[in-house]
Order: sequence, then structure tokens, then C-alpha cells
Amino acid sequence: MSISTLTLNDGNQVPWIAFGTGTALRHQDAQNPVENAIANGFTHFDGAQMYENEERLGAAIKASGTPRSALFITTKLNRLQPDQTAKTALQVSLEKLGLEYVDLYLVHVPGHHAGRLKEVWKMMEECKREKLAKSIGVSNFEVAHLQEILDSAEFPPSVNQVEIHPYVWKSLQPVMALHKEHSIITSSYGGLTPLFRAPGGPLDPVIEKIRARLESTRGQPVSIGQVLNKWLQQYGILVVTTSSKANRMREYLDTAKVP
Repeated sequence: MSISTLTLNDGNQVPWIAFGTGTALRHQDAQNPVENAIANGFTHFDGAQMYENEERLGAAIKASGTPRSALFITTKLNRLQPDQTAKTALQVSLEKLGLEYVDLYLVHVPGHHAGRLKEVWKMMEECKREKLAKSIGVSNFEVAHLQEILDSAEFPPSVNQVEIHPYVWKSLQPVMALHKEHSIITSSYGGLTPLFRAPGGPLDPVIEKIRARLESTRGQPVSIGQVLNKWLQQYGILVVTTSSKANRMREYLDTAKVP
């Protein structure tokens, strides 16, 4: 199954959907779930130093036998230790992953670098210049955080990964407007919150009505998860999701075929 891509502001391409190794896989052995995700068609894997499972992500990549060029690997900068930089932290991640580069390197939490965001971003840019990361970006950044680094950035962030679902959509409009101004791709986590973490909410009947309409149009089953992921995809949002179940993995990838 071919996965469509989004174009980043540095010209690189990113698959529109990623398999995340946080949430339930955080601090866990992620090798088998990642191997299953690769076997079921995922090519983009969203990791992080904070998740403490980069070695197992790397082991899964190696065990799959999939060419490096066919995969898109993301990791994220954790809180810096004394005498550590974003570059040296990435070098440790690359060793754990068994890779020469990552496709995307994000600053995970702005609060970890309070008062130092410009300095940290300069080192992120060095990672890109030295081809340790093909693209660089941020995560959980609000407008003020983005403005702090955009003022002097040589390379603006290519991605900002934030929690996105219908219940927080309105509050995200200021940061998404800034994304549009600087051609920053919005990436989402928590996109299935109305399904798994907040069932019984006011959107449930609306989502079910949309699901039934899409199913009727398509002529085959459409799930609520597909409705929510399709909504994100139609806004050009990069979706990060996860599951331990092969049928759910295939369902998420099949979202692209939902009309």
C-alpha cells in the first residue's frame, strides 16, 4: 500500500501517517509492535528519547529487512543533561537506533529548555546542516515558543507536533495560523481522544452520523477511528497513531481510501 506524503517547508516529503512508539509503548519493548506495523504497511515511525525505547525501535527496523530509504524515522530531543547539546543527544539516539540519520528531529517539550530555546534551535540547525537529521521541528510549541525561535532561525521548524482532536480545535487556531504563515506542517497526537479517552461526549452522535454516511457512500465498513483520522488528513495534518492490533493498523492506513 502506497502512503501519500506531505511536503515540508525544506522540500522533504513525510508520510501523512505515523506509527507512534509513545503512549502504551513508552518505556516498553517496542520491537514486536513496530515489526508488526512495518509488516502491515507503516513506513513512518515516531519515536523519542523520552520514550526510552529507541534501541528496540532500531532493532525492529533492522529485523524487518526494510531498506532505510523506504522508512521515515522521527525522534525527539529530551531534557538536556549537563554538558549535553541537541547534537550530542541526537548522536546517542542514532547509536541506539543503529542509523546514520533520522528523517525528522523534534524539540519535544519547550519547557525543558526555558530561556534557552534559541540556543537549542541553533544546535538543531547544526544537526540539519550536518545531515544527522534531514528535517527539524518542534513539539508542543505554542505561539510564543515558535516566535522565540523564528525570529533568528536559519531553518524554520518543518513540523510542530501537538495534541489535536475536535475538542481542542478552536484553541489551536492561533498556533495553526502561525504554522500556515511559515509553512509549518501541523502534526497531531491524541487524534482519537473522542473515541478512546473521552467517549460519551457531545460529538459522539455527530461522528456516528458522519461514519454512517461515509460507510454508505463507500459501500464497505468505515470506523469511528477512520472518521477522526480522515478529518485530520483533510486538513493536511500529519497523523501520529498507534495500536497493538494488526487489524487496527490496517484500518488506520486504509483511512486514505475513505471518500
